[in-house]
Amino acid sequence: MDILVLGGTRFIGRHIVETALTKGHKVTTFSRGQSRHLEGAESLTGDRDGSLEALRNRTWDAVIDVSGYVPRVVRQSAELLADKVGHYSFISTISVYQEATAPITEESPVTELQDPTVEEVGGETYGGLKVLCERVVNEIYPARSSVHRPTIVAGPFDPTDRFTYWPRRFRQGGKVLVPGRPDYIFQYIDARDFALFVVHSVEQSLTGTYNAATLPHTWGALVAACQKVTGSGEPVWAEEDWLMAQEVRPRPWSDLPLWLPSDVGRSMFGVRSDKAQAAGLQFRPLEKTVRDVNDWDKTRGHEPLKTGLTAEQEQELIGLRRAAQDVQS
Repeated sequence: MDILVLGGTRFIGRHIVETALTKGHKVTTFSRGQSRHLEGAESLTGDRDGSLEALRNRTWDAVIDVSGYVPRVVRQSAELLADKVGHYSFISTISVYQEATAPITEESPVTELQDPTVEEVGGETYGGLKVLCERVVNEIYPARSSVHRPTIVAGPFDPTDRFTYWPRRFRQGGKVLVPGRPDYIFQYIDARDFALFVVHSVEQSLTGTYNAATLPHTWGALVAACQKVTGSGEPVWAEEDWLMAQEVRPRPWSDLPLWLPSDVGRSMFGVRSDKAQAAGLQFRPLEKTVRDVNDWDKTRGHEPLKTGLTAEQEQELIGLRRAAQDVQS
């Protein structure tokens, strides 16, 4: 197949391009030229907002859109390519869903923006804007598009460090502050498993919407995998109420990445991906993801992480935790 990828090759786009190339497809990327060039792929340079000249007078079998965030901008490329591509695959997010207590399926309620004309992408608008982008794609490609809603994406080359924090922290050794209890859950999707399914979706011309998330893993399993891979680190478990009292931020990209309080986590980490699994989505073991992320992270040397507690903050919290336990005993 001849596949066009809208977006750079930094992380998810990189894995999608590499997967497509490995499977023998011809790949063209369209971006502003700020990401690295991947050998074997053709690179076109432009801007999705008004500078699409490089896409004119070309045709592809399919397009994979990994960089659509604003509906007005998505519409420009979607309309331009409507008679130039056979299938349109849009990368969305589980952030489109409203927080709820029930398991999240593709039919769960989505976020609606009060002002649908807003174009500033932030924590309050990201999910709602993605909903509108999905609708643009489905409007223009009503019977030849697929929408993919991944949860937290992990893997080599992850620029957010949300998953990477844990293998690195255990590799550093010593006592490691871990949120909640060993039986608390989290979910993620390995970028390579996600890329395989997205490429599969264009190969098979799948239509409809698909969640992408592993079955829930426990924090105990994550700790065990990190210890096995790195051979170091001793967990210090801290209850959520205590962490909140210490003003530790509980979002997946903050002080203790991947952690959501259990009342929120029961829904946001209750994503069902049965539909995608039935269509071909598969998962590699948690330990494999931890090992590969750890190996990649070691190649970065001492590059600071973009999220997580500093060493000083963590040790102070561990000291406070020990003191609280001593008082209780």
